[in-house]
Amino acid sequence: MLVLSAAIGQGHDGAARELVRRLDRRGVAAHVLDWTDLLPTWGRRALRDLYAPSVHHTPALFDRIFTDLEHPRRPASVVTQRLIRAAEEPVLDAARDVDAVVTTYPLAGQTLGALRAIGRLDVPALTYLTDPAAHRLWCHPGLDEHLTVTDATAADGARYGVRLRSVGPLCAPRFSRPMPVATRGRVRAELGVPDDAPVALLVSGSLGMGEVEKAVDALGRHPRAWSVVACGRNIKLRARLADRERVVTLGWRDDVPELMAAADVLVHNAGGLSFTEALVAGLPAVTYRPIPGHGRANAAVLDEAGIAPWLRGPDELVAAIDRFGVRPLRRRPPRPWWTEERDASAAVARHAGVLGEPALSAVG
Repeated sequence: MLVLSAAIGQGHDGAARELVRRLDRRGVAAHVLDWTDLLPTWGRRALRDLYAPSVHHTPALFDRIFTDLEHPRRPASVVTQRLIRAAEEPVLDAARDVDAVVTTYPLAGQTLGALRAIGRLDVPALTYLTDPAAHRLWCHPGLDEHLTVTDATAADGARYGVRLRSVGPLCAPRFSRPMPVATRGRVRAELGVPDDAPVALLVSGSLGMGEVEKAVDALGRHPRAWSVVACGRNIKLRARLADRERVVTLGWRDDVPELMAAADVLVHNAGGLSFTEALVAGLPAVTYRPIPGHGRANAAVLDEAGIAPWLRGPDELVAAIDRFGVRPLRRRPPRPWWTEERDASAAVARHAGVLGEPALSAVG
């Protein structure tokens, strides 16, 4: 099995790694290849280096590009099609000895769909949508199957004339396992957060994108709430927030399940991997000041489906903190996301002509 991902943030790579882990448990050999590595230098740099700066510094332009990509003849789409075509031959070479190909990155799905549509790729090709909202770039009629995390995403994608199927999230099994009661108090003590204070865990992706400081300002209006801000690799953001009252700033962390156990609500702005992890961990989530483009599209789908409300102002965010309150030490277990019929690795393995042993014992 070949899994195509992209090192743009961590969401696409994280889902790809988890899929490979589950496939391995099923006895299916799989490996990840970065689709952007197959591009010419100019294309690779454009996708990797311009994404975060455009969101930070020219959000209106980024939002316009996202909208224009829905229309094939607009300039952004024309350039994107050049990238999609440029990857065709390298993808064919990489897929020469595999039984199926799956991708967690939308542009890679367009390459696969085009190759399948003209009969040049003779093995099944699938895409797994890591975003809550569908988009034209996520959907291609040439693909054998479109897999999604939730039913809400599957319903949203129907407008593109393809069938999408929800198979649950792809995130590490630690998020679905019961957390020891003592973890909450231990992590709060390490962070310097009082046991009885409501805590919001703010996430903005591995790049620390968006209007995070405005979200912290809004939470600061609450008389007791603490903000634990996951700044990822954004060193400048962490420095700007370092001296705020009732604010804890964190760099890159590997103990996110424990941080979620210590929090009462997740505040996100993109609907990425951290949001999916919170969904699995049973941590309530809200959207606040979503980033342009896919962030706002994701916020709308999650809000309409009742999965995570899109809060429009500081007063709504403060009210949400009071509504969620402080979580009890012992809480109801999270929703059972994984079943034999609802698991991405099972869906992918079937397209490769094998199913192998269930991966569920390694997930739940």
